[in-house]
Amino acid sequence: MPPARRRTRSYDHAKIRAAVLAQLGHVRQAVVTLSPEELAAPTRLGTWTVRDLAVHIALATGAVAGAAALPEPPKQDFALLDWPMRTVEQAAAIDESTRETASALESTALPGTTAEAIGELYDRTARALSDTLEVNTDDRPIATRRGAMRLGDHLVTRAVELIVHTDDLNAATGRDIPLERQALAACVRLLADTLAVKAPGGSVEVRIPPYTVVQCVEGPRHTRGTPPNVVETDPLTWIRLATGRTGWDEALAAARVTASGERADISGLLPLLA
Repeated sequence: MPPARRRTRSYDHAKIRAAVLAQLGHVRQAVVTLSPEELAAPTRLGTWTVRDLAVHIALATGAVAGAAALPEPPKQDFALLDWPMRTVEQAAAIDESTRETASALESTALPGTTAEAIGELYDRTARALSDTLEVNTDDRPIATRRGAMRLGDHLVTRAVELIVHTDDLNAATGRDIPLERQALAACVRLLADTLAVKAPGGSVEVRIPPYTVVQCVEGPRHTRGTPPNVVETDPLTWIRLATGRTGWDEALAAARVTASGERADISGLLPLLA
């Protein structure tokens, strides 16, 4: 697949670096307090348990350090805006590696200490990521599962993974793990830009205050005044819609999203990230 043609948004990578490390720390603090019963509880991610989800978060974040440890590819051939709609390609491999790691951690841990073992995985991940970011620039190409990306772009995808799965973890455990503002903003913006790539145009304006506004869907382009087709929602509802955690009709019925205009029903374009 060629790189996405839409111009990629600029991100403050110093803030993204700090936010990714901080968000990983927030999750780690919660994970180590989970009881065996909580770790065995189901999640909204198929057959994954909370244990599997917690392990996946660490593995997904640690992918930055793993990729940077490989030989540097000659050039970038995979754009940031290509990433969300291609995550499904690696779903089976990710599921397998997550389950294998989770099972190995539990089998080697003493009874009742799986949470501590997962916490140690988070500690190793944080150290490796910090070390990687100290010696590599954001422009360095790194080899990922889907192609060669800039390290800075790959880190933005890790912010998305962390926010999406922290929300999954909160939903499964009833905890209130905080969401880093910069990571949340990056997640909202990347998913909104993905919608604009998937359905280019200017007939519908999608607003996710306070983070972004994008135009999408072919048709008459709005130039001034109130747009005829407007979708508006809050950041977490947008993320849940874009990742299939919440359905369009459900969000409308709960008044978590408003849609005005004959073209404002964007349900056929969702989800964007599996």
